[in-house]
Amino acid sequence: MKIPFFPEIERKTPEEIKKFQEDALAGLLKYLSEYSMYYKTLFREYSIDIRRIRHLEDLVHIPLTDKSNLQQFNKDFICVPHREIVDFITTSGTMGDPVTVAMTNSDLDRLAYNEAISFTCADGSADDIYQLMTTLDRRFMAGMAYFLGIRMMGAGIVRVGNGIPELQWDTINRIKPNAIVVVPSFILKVIEYAEQNGIDYRSSSLVKGVCIGEPLRNPDMSLNALGKKIQEKWPLKLFSTYASSEMATSFTECREGQGGHHHPELIIVEFLDDNGNPAVEGQPGEVTITTLGVRGMPLLRFKTGDICYHHTEPCACGRTTMRLGPVIGRRKQMIKFKGTTLYPPALYDILDNIPYIRNYYVEVYTNEIGTDEIIINAGTSQYNPEQEKDVKDHFRARLRVAPQVRFHKPEEIMKIQFPEGGRKAVKFIDNRNTERHS
Repeated sequence: MKIPFFPEIERKTPEEIKKFQEDALAGLLKYLSEYSMYYKTLFREYSIDIRRIRHLEDLVHIPLTDKSNLQQFNKDFICVPHREIVDFITTSGTMGDPVTVAMTNSDLDRLAYNEAISFTCADGSADDIYQLMTTLDRRFMAGMAYFLGIRMMGAGIVRVGNGIPELQWDTINRIKPNAIVVVPSFILKVIEYAEQNGIDYRSSSLVKGVCIGEPLRNPDMSLNALGKKIQEKWPLKLFSTYASSEMATSFTECREGQGGHHHPELIIVEFLDDNGNPAVEGQPGEVTITTLGVRGMPLLRFKTGDICYHHTEPCACGRTTMRLGPVIGRRKQMIKFKGTTLYPPALYDILDNIPYIRNYYVEVYTNEIGTDEIIINAGTSQYNPEQEKDVKDHFRARLRVAPQVRFHKPEEIMKIQFPEGGRKAVKFIDNRNTERHS
């Protein structure tokens, strides 16, 4: 039987997919040259003849766009009259000031389609009931996107929002959803509440979770410490996702758990090395995207800042599209510590493996000789002096270097991790000199 929302293009040969994208790229370039003030100016300043950009390989002749351009020239990216904008979204501001993303009706339809095919990829169907443990307010794209996509897929939705484990369990017991959409670390909070209140969570109606915002896997696709900790407690079927508001497209795992699948009808993806050149398969590269089918604010060669591996061999699920590995770090969050290059997720993975650490955040600053220093701020309910040495030994064993460690009460860490009005848990605070870290 044909699976709904399994696009034919995702089963085509690489050559057919490339030709499809090149045809779509020609249309995008024409649209940008007519309606985008930012890209019209860019094409003129760099004497770019869009008629000469015929193949995906030709994209290297177009300058890159990044978050700073969106922040400085935000309105110049908008391609439609103000009256055609039906929704204003802002990014989370993880890497600086939030950016406004303007969306038209057709953009919301595209967003719904993206999520419908993504949830279908993650074993979703019209028979499911999804409990949304994410917010739909605060100008947040993701929560609305999930709602629109699940609705298009024909499945049931329970809009609970983030936090409040008591309300989550009341809803699970009342409505009996079989799936959740959730930040994975919050699953541990849901489990903790269940254990403290005598709830048999393993016998609940839930069987799977679509996980957002945090990686569950290592680059080799094995579960990382967070993923293992969840699975040991509660063997839900977990599906990782990767997305951003700017790209309005997601990469979602299928049942094989071998990376997030690319939707070539919605986005062109490049992987660039430190010099802006294409990274070969087997080497990490910065995810750089060109959106297809977006009318309000299309983006061309936008650098996301996220560093990933990519995989091109066909998947056992039947899709032939490229797959994206977990984010191993953000380029601007790279740390040079005692001669070792680190990204925050490597630190999180170690901390998630230490049983007495309840929560944490990582702080980085510039020391008196101008190099990076790391402070691990860890929450523990049962502190003893031996724990500092133990934590440092964990870091030396995995990374060969050990940061400073400070212990706090878990509730003190919570206040930093979840500031009022915040949309994502704060795990990384960068206090380095900006002139050095630009």
